[in-house]
Amino acid sequence: MDHRLEPGRQSWPDLQALYAADRIALSDAARTNVARAHGFLMEVVASGQTVYGVNTGFGQLANVRVGADQLHQLQENILRSHAAGLGEPLPPEIVRWMLLFKVCGLIRGHSGVQPQTVDRLVDFYNEGLMPVVPRQGSLGASGDLAPLSHMCLPLMGEGELMQRNTNGEWKTRPAADVLQERGWSPIDLGPKEGLALINGTQMMSALLAHSLQHLEHLWTEAHGIASLSLAAFEGLDAPFHPAVHELRQHAGQQASAAEMRSWLEGAAFLRETHEWVQDPYSFRCIPQVYGALRTALDRGIETLEGEATAVTDNPILLPETGEVISAGNFHGEPLAVVLDHLKVAASELGTMSERRIFKLLSGTRGLPPFLASDPGLDSGLMIVQYTAASIVARNKMRAMPASVDTIDSSNGQEDHVSMGANAGLQLLAVIQGTQEILGCELLTASQALHFRPSPGLSAKQEAFIERFHQAVRPQDGDVEQSSRMRVAHAFLAR
Repeated sequence: MDHRLEPGRQSWPDLQALYAADRIALSDAARTNVARAHGFLMEVVASGQTVYGVNTGFGQLANVRVGADQLHQLQENILRSHAAGLGEPLPPEIVRWMLLFKVCGLIRGHSGVQPQTVDRLVDFYNEGLMPVVPRQGSLGASGDLAPLSHMCLPLMGEGELMQRNTNGEWKTRPAADVLQERGWSPIDLGPKEGLALINGTQMMSALLAHSLQHLEHLWTEAHGIASLSLAAFEGLDAPFHPAVHELRQHAGQQASAAEMRSWLEGAAFLRETHEWVQDPYSFRCIPQVYGALRTALDRGIETLEGEATAVTDNPILLPETGEVISAGNFHGEPLAVVLDHLKVAASELGTMSERRIFKLLSGTRGLPPFLASDPGLDSGLMIVQYTAASIVARNKMRAMPASVDTIDSSNGQEDHVSMGANAGLQLLAVIQGTQEILGCELLTASQALHFRPSPGLSAKQEAFIERFHQAVRPQDGDVEQSSRMRVAHAFLAR
């Protein structure tokens, strides 16, 4: 069954359901909105009034009037000239989000595109045809111009499309061949249409959505891994007492403490007494640090729920009042600062994880140095911590905010940009690094528990570690670590 796409705000669960759907279909309200806006635009064109991007040049060329007989060429030109991206293509999973968000914005009925243009974007989505979009080229402030140009070139039968083959592998083909194969004619772009397609924040929004999915998964897994490290370190559960976190009054912190309690419920090791009365901060302050990521995630979700279906092109058509307004809804600052916030929070998830690796290897609380079977002869997991530390350092560099930077473009007409796309690309890299660090911690906690004959884990912890042991068993003596670390990293994949 097709998932019906209604115009207007969608919740994060609804957006994920649309993303996971095999097919989507426009509602009657969506079709009415698109047809009304297109009809209004054609009335504006017929009136002969000068409207930016409809019968003028773009950016600093906005004062150059374009003749009525060149309006079609104007829109084709902007797609071709702005398709100037470089770098590796974005993963198809992110391009799928871009397509969905572009359709969500167009069906609000304030862009003026032809109904058949929206239908073709839906066709790409439903057929699993993902345009090839180079990842570098957006400044995040006339929207994501270069990436969206590449995404929309296939509408004209240009550019490239990716599709899975029978083996599940993505293969790239010329868009012209794919359209011909399906009997689809290239879209003949009308007035303003090229501009409406490439103005917008859909790449930044897609990077945010993709990152939120992965970070929500890692947030849960990180608590499970931390609980195993706590058991291996014979740590205390008092810091997770609900009354402590109610007094702090941060919802994210309370959620993290509750998550830790769910992993530890019924764990026998917590009933043991020890001479130590406090744990290091990397164990004791998990809710305070991981709770801050939960807060950042919630803010990211709130931002995405507004942005995913927003009208972010320019100019904006108001058919109900007969106005055409040139403004700046394409500016990516609301997304850029949130993406930067998530970079910092995701980096901290890995930073604290590395500190627990360090503690588990430190030769304290009855554990051998470096968790070596024969310390001195064996080095154990010594260099696992080195690698984790190097990734932490790399994450810190990438976590520096991109949104504080700006560079003039379009001959100074676009004199403040958000760099939100760069922030989103950096966030992808930070998430990758954090997952690698968490994999290192899981490997380390598993090895440390190997030295506890009766670790007294909870049922939830037992199930988690048993599942991991099916992929990576504890070691006896020194072994090559890299392959084990890669398996641990893959184990945490969403």
